[in-house]
Amino acid sequence: GFDAGVVPVVEVDVVDVSGFSGAPVSDVDRVSPLRSGNTAYVIFTSGSTGRPKGVAVSHRSVVNQVSWLAERYAVSGSDVVLLKTPVTFDVSVWELFVPLAVGARLVVATHDGHRDPGYLASVVAAESVSMVSFVPSMLEVFVDQLVDTSEATISRLGGGGLGSLRVIFAAGEALPASVVGRVLSVLPSVEVHNLYGPTEFTVHATAAGPLDGVGVVVPMGAPVWNSSVLVLDSRLRPVPVGVAGELYLSGVQVARGYFGRVDLSAERFVANPFGGVGSRMYRTGDVVRWIGVSGELEYVGRSDFQVKLRGQRIELGEIEAAVRDQVGVGSVVVVVWRDQLVAYVTAAVGSSVDVDVVKVGVGERLASYMVPSQFVVLDALPLNASGKLDRKLLPEPVFEVAVFRAPVTAVEEIVASVFAEVLGVDRVGLDDDFF
Repeated sequence: GFDAGVVPVVEVDVVDVSGFSGAPVSDVDRVSPLRSGNTAYVIFTSGSTGRPKGVAVSHRSVVNQVSWLAERYAVSGSDVVLLKTPVTFDVSVWELFVPLAVGARLVVATHDGHRDPGYLASVVAAESVSMVSFVPSMLEVFVDQLVDTSEATISRLGGGGLGSLRVIFAAGEALPASVVGRVLSVLPSVEVHNLYGPTEFTVHATAAGPLDGVGVVVPMGAPVWNSSVLVLDSRLRPVPVGVAGELYLSGVQVARGYFGRVDLSAERFVANPFGGVGSRMYRTGDVVRWIGVSGELEYVGRSDFQVKLRGQRIELGEIEAAVRDQVGVGSVVVVVWRDQLVAYVTAAVGSSVDVDVVKVGVGERLASYMVPSQFVVLDALPLNASGKLDRKLLPEPVFEVAVFRAPVTAVEEIVASVFAEVLGVDRVGLDDDFF
């Protein structure tokens, strides 16, 4: 916390601004009055072209999000919330404004503290933090740290260990059920909630929890206040239960658009054919499906993570789910390298990854063309500044070169030459697989 005797405090209600040039502007003097639809802030997100996009978010959107979260999770003056997310990322909006709105205590983490699981454990213990948010990738690392750190050691850091924690939020990435189970095994009294939402919909759009860690899939949950979710096909028609479609979000939390990017705003913020006049919806690019009649959603993957390989459409998220379910596997990400599927995996705590066993298990669950040709075992997946997976930092796999055996018979030579012509390669050997 801050030392009140050292840090100057500005009381905004009574501060004397008479010495400044120009009098403060009142609502009466404004050329245009401040309205709920005016922009509260612009926050930039990474763009696929390398050019960041500034998302303009209205006051109305922020108020709805803060009010919903404070009510939904019963945040009160007795709570202690850890502000650990850099303010360049929108999760920091709730971390900052929810505790201030209800009179809870706000603890500000040190710079880059969100990357250090040991530091986070120590500050939670020392400050008796009750609510904290994690990107799933970092939550997994945090739990691993707790497994490696005795409760006695954490208790010595201050407070009463981690017993103050009552709610952990996971947001920013798909949350594996295995991670939920590990959290609850280490912190059985904690509630784990899965939150989903793009920056363009003001932090969180749906919520699920408390989770029990049972099952294979963690649901995305149901929509927040004054919001609706639509799962549509390519012609904007609602899809049936269990069928994958693209997720569209509508309601008061839809952002105003991208600052200075009219073309991109028109592409992603579209008219809502199911709403009233002027109703808009945000096209997320996320592929989801309805789970039975529960009114909750299941995350399938990104529409831009769907690849077409050798004529087959493949959902990388589906492969990741299959690999993650194998014995010994902790985290996983699947990418395409040189027209081959490559799976990067880490071992679960206390386990090791047997690549041959994992490959067999995945082959029993998926079609052969969806089984990665390479499995790369890493100590940890690379993370970016916000704690999310950074695919650009994944190491390039080393592909084994098989011993070449030339075709022998006339038939073998004909087949090999046809394959070589079709595939555009110099030569095809007896041991090569067409796929």
